[in-house]
Amino acid sequence: MVTIKMTEDWVTCSSQNVYPLPQVSWATNPPSAQEALENSTIRTTDHKGLFTVESMLRIVGNFNNYTYLCSFKSSDKTEVWIASWKNQEDVTHEEGHPVLIPCNAPQMLHNFSLTWTFSSSSEPTLILRYDNRTRQTTNQWEGQAELDQDLVLLGDGSLLLNKPDSQEHSGTYTCMFTALHSKYIFQTKVNITVAAISKFWNCSFSELEKIRC
Repeated sequence: MVTIKMTEDWVTCSSQNVYPLPQVSWATNPPSAQEALENSTIRTTDHKGLFTVESMLRIVGNFNNYTYLCSFKSSDKTEVWIASWKNQEDVTHEEGHPVLIPCNAPQMLHNFSLTWTFSSSSEPTLILRYDNRTRQTTNQWEGQAELDQDLVLLGDGSLLLNKPDSQEHSGTYTCMFTALHSKYIFQTKVNITVAAISKFWNCSFSELEKIRC
């Protein structure tokens, strides 16, 4: 299995305990010029002869909304492992009203799991996990967030926040589809704004007189 992560300047793909040594390649969607895909790949081996491979691609230019895709291909080219990462457009929404955070698999998947996590200033916390083999959902945010059980079977794992709160639900949402040879990650920053009526009641009398709220 290939893992993928993104920082401000780099996208990193890695795989551990593999044999034989795989070939690593990168691509983006929309496509990028080949010079923009120059990467640094480190290969190490353990005492059993198994390889650990880590490949790093520098993010050059304004490519934040691109999908970054790495593939690890076995030397005999019979197996390919794929991982992708996309930072989606930010979502801004007023609290108290349902909001849908998009997450769509790029292709039809079989025997996959879907995981949603949330982070603000702390470590990511699990929102829910769905397994399409059993069609079971483990929902830690029961009543607050949900999937469409019919659409998720078709690869639409979008998350519905029923009644988002500006303090509790503003942060980064990460959606991950995981299948046997593939992993697709989508990350969305969500800003839940204070409702207009709340702003009104938070105004001081002097502010109201000046009509600044």
